[in-house]
Amino acid sequence: MFRRLPPIGGDPRNVAEIVNNIIDGKTNNTGTITLATGNATSTTLYDARISPDTKIVLIPFSAAAFSDTAPYGQFICTNGQTAAAINTAYALGYNTTTFSSGITVVDNTKITVTSPGIYNFQFSYQLENTDNTQHEVSIWNKKNGTNVAYSNRMVTVPARKSASIYGYMAGTVDINSNMVAGDYFETYWSTSSTLVNFHATGTQTSPTRPETPCKVLTVEYIAPQAYSNIYVSAQQNGQATISHYANSTSDKTYAYILIG
Repeated sequence: MFRRLPPIGGDPRNVAEIVNNIIDGKTNNTGTITLATGNATSTTLYDARISPDTKIVLIPFSAAAFSDTAPYGQFICTNGQTAAAINTAYALGYNTTTFSSGITVVDNTKITVTSPGIYNFQFSYQLENTDNTQHEVSIWNKKNGTNVAYSNRMVTVPARKSASIYGYMAGTVDINSNMVAGDYFETYWSTSSTLVNFHATGTQTSPTRPETPCKVLTVEYIAPQAYSNIYVSAQQNGQATISHYANSTSDKTYAYILIG
């Protein structure tokens, strides 16, 4: 807290100090609050300077809080995936997280978000056909277990060239989805032949080139900043209720500015 003048004023030196501090932006109207955990959706802010008409501005103030301002993630599969039966829906899984913040994989297939907003999901894949006949594959998305309208893509995987040279098909599927905290997003596939699979390889030679994952999913948050999902839902003299997404992460600390 910065120096305050007594109610009846102060000497010129004290007045000058207070005025200069105000000009330099050093005022007594700031503080910090750390969000409650345990999937809490609200946190009480206690501050004697709050009144019913005070305007409260919240700003991310820790690495954990800042991560929610721009969630992102990239997830890959390096071990391939096959279909046990034709014309059957299978969820596509990922075994490696390349990087992520605010987005996680649950049960190997469910891309789960903590911050509400619009997300872009970009899925790329490598299909292999070991049969001597071309086959069809459908790839589509589900949100919370329900098919996403107009998300299906149909591709034809070429037949193999010979018994040792297989047919390959690479492609991408790109879609946006409006998500709320706790929602999950999955990609599904079906095939007309069990001889078609999502194919991954290790490092290759002649020339040397990097590994080939069978699936890559990149997720980007494209809505306004996530801290807009934290807001003051009620206030009175000395305290305010901060409503927010269901929080289970420690050290989600926000700075606040009180105006009026």
